[in-house]
Amino acid sequence: MNQKKIAFFDIDGTLWDENNFIPESTKEAIRKIQEKGNLAFINTGRCAGFLHNPQLEALGFDGVVSGCGTRIEFQGKVIYNRLLDSQKLADTITTIRGFGFRPILEGPEFIYMDDAEFGNDFYGKKLKSELTEELKTIEDNWGTWEVNKFSCAMNNADREGCYKALEEEYDFLVHSDVVAEVVPKGFHKGKGIEKVCDLLQIPIENTYAFGDSVNDLGMFETAGTSICMGNGCDQAKQKATYITKTMMEDGILEACKHFDLI
Repeated sequence: MNQKKIAFFDIDGTLWDENNFIPESTKEAIRKIQEKGNLAFINTGRCAGFLHNPQLEALGFDGVVSGCGTRIEFQGKVIYNRLLDSQKLADTITTIRGFGFRPILEGPEFIYMDDAEFGNDFYGKKLKSELTEELKTIEDNWGTWEVNKFSCAMNNADREGCYKALEEEYDFLVHSDVVAEVVPKGFHKGKGIEKVCDLLQIPIENTYAFGDSVNDLGMFETAGTSICMGNGCDQAKQKATYITKTMMEDGILEACKHFDLI
């Protein structure tokens, strides 16, 4: 059995802030984890199509779990990729729009978003500023998408009605009254950790999960040790083994030292 340790890192609010700033101490921690012979993975709700960022790539992670456990890469090779059925997804989009939800589809190559729904939205503008060829429209590519999961804006929507209508097929990771991630039933970041450990023959107890939000709860419940950033939400803090300092206060480096990862 491989006795290496693996550290899994959420991105938003953990590795970087809302302006995509990564503290130098975080870069140092990732490098030292690997220098010690351990492994460092991204474990994110983002799908691979929204990970084409030079700053993230420069960190040199050993692998990536993306789309809340629906896709896994290790040393540059895709070893798992769970796509939603396009016809079923088409029916789902029609259903959620009927309840007032606005979807953004997320896949291994592309993100799909319609200007009619997000043209004046802050997040829509952020996607447009960060993505070029990777951003497509839902309507112009109807039924031909490749998608691992999707996210929804829920302003003035019938949330409970939609949850009930789709509860047998999807899990809703609700971030707030207006934002939710929607994943295939049973998938979350923790499933990605399990698959990575199976592949590399590393015990679950040798895993360390760093996160800050509700979509990290599955990762926290699965990993041997769960570490919530000081800037994390209350739900994440309640589930964590350890609460470190905030991201901007060198929280990742502090926790890595505390747990002898570096």
